[in-house]
Amino acid sequence: MKLFSYKNKLPKISKTVFVASGSSIIGDVEIDEMSSIWFNCALRADVNYIRIGKKTNIQDGTIIHVSSGGFSATGGGGNPTIIGDNVTIGHNATIHACVINSNSLIGMGSVILDQAVIDEMSFVAAGCLIPPGTIVKSNELWAGNPGRCIRKLKDKEKELILNTPETYYKLSKEFMRK
Repeated sequence: MKLFSYKNKLPKISKTVFVASGSSIIGDVEIDEMSSIWFNCALRADVNYIRIGKKTNIQDGTIIHVSSGGFSATGGGGNPTIIGDNVTIGHNATIHACVINSNSLIGMGSVILDQAVIDEMSFVAAGCLIPPGTIVKSNELWAGNPGRCIRKLKDKEKELILNTPETYYKLSKEFMRK
């Protein structure tokens, strides 16, 4: 794991967070307790900030970034990336200058772009592209490129959303013991 200061901002990471080797965390990043950052992730908060809540898992190869006013896809003053509690972000996702609310699941290889908002208890399927400014509403399953709502969540999917963070928290504790 590599922590980098940027403009005198050093990442703040709870002692109960597992950060796997090969990951880089840069600048104004805060990660709350019981969360996990898996192998080869990059979290770069150089022109804005990143906040990650409790018991959230960011899986292998994920990139999380922010935007400034000069580079924002939707204009304005730029956007941070804010990720709530009990969120699962699958392997190789790209999360850029957006809000992902608590109890949500972002599938492997998904791309969530500037000013998108993923409401609580939402599911973005693997490989889905959520365009800038899109709102994914609670209890919806989104898929495709560009993403669209394909249906309401089934009970099994809700269980997956709620159970996966606990599974990853237990796994992270095993890795922390090694």
